Amino acid sequence: MDLRTITTFNTIVEQGSFQAAAQQLNYAQSTITSHIKKLESSLGVTLFDRNQNMQLTEAGLLLKEQSVFLLKAFEALEKTLNEYIEGKAEYVRLGVMEPMASYRLPQILQKVYDRYPDVKISLHIDGSKVLCELLAKDEIDAAICAASAMSEGMIFESFMKEEVVLLVHQDHPLARYPSIKLAQIQDEKLVITNSSCPIRALFEQKMLEHRLIPNYKLEVSNMLALKFYVQAGYGSAVVPLVAVNPPLENTVTIPIEDFHEGLSVGILVKEKKQPGAALSYLLQLVKEQR
Repeated sequence: MDLRTITTFNTIVEQGSFQAAAQQLNYAQSTITSHIKKLESSLGVTLFDRNQNMQLTEAGLLLKEQSVFLLKAFEALEKTLNEYIEGKAEYVRLGVMEPMASYRLPQILQKVYDRYPDVKISLHIDGSKVLCELLAKDEIDAAICAASAMSEGMIFESFMKEEVVLLVHQDHPLARYPSIKLAQIQDEKLVITNSSCPIRALFEQKMLEHRLIPNYKLEVSNMLALKFYVQAGYGSAVVPLVAVNPPLENTVTIPIEDFHEGLSVGILVKEKKQPGAALSYLLQLVKEQR
């Protein structure tokens, strides 16, 4: 099955006969017949009932419903590719970690679309390690992630520190404290993200520096879900402030005095790879985040 035979089929349906389709497409009628035979052979079905004045079979009716969509989708793709080749449009593939993806990026993207209305943007939201792997394989053009994900042949430019706090239920004894230290979390039952999360890795590093061992009760792969488990009373959580500000009902955020520097977040790109105009503008707006 190819687009040429689909076009021929769709034209026959629109024009009502093989002869009219041949005239419309400027083909010999034998070419039209050949296209339909080829299409039926590749699909393994009969599209026209030769005994019923060339009426569509059930398979033909099904293809009729889909053929218009297929042709329009191809036209749209062809238009996009032509615009890209001519420099009128850009396709941006951006990898983003949380909470940047949910809490800061939506406002940035609107500014990009305002300046570059024809840009096509694909977002891949994942952890820093996965984003680094995707960048290495050229499956994304840039990543907004943690410095820990950097590998050979890449450049990391930090632009902000993601402030980290302890989130507790309002009935928790620590809720009355204006701030705490890591030692006070030693015996806390913690709800934590998975081991690939850079915030968890940094937290564990800080605990180790203070010769402390965290007590994990529940592991949740989605960082943005942690606050709901704290609210439900499963434990406390070390989380980015932006993801829990303002706190959910019945929860309280507490600064951690000896964990104040937070997580370094930056832009990860491949060396010697020049971004297009839209991506350059997007990354510049990202750098302005503080």
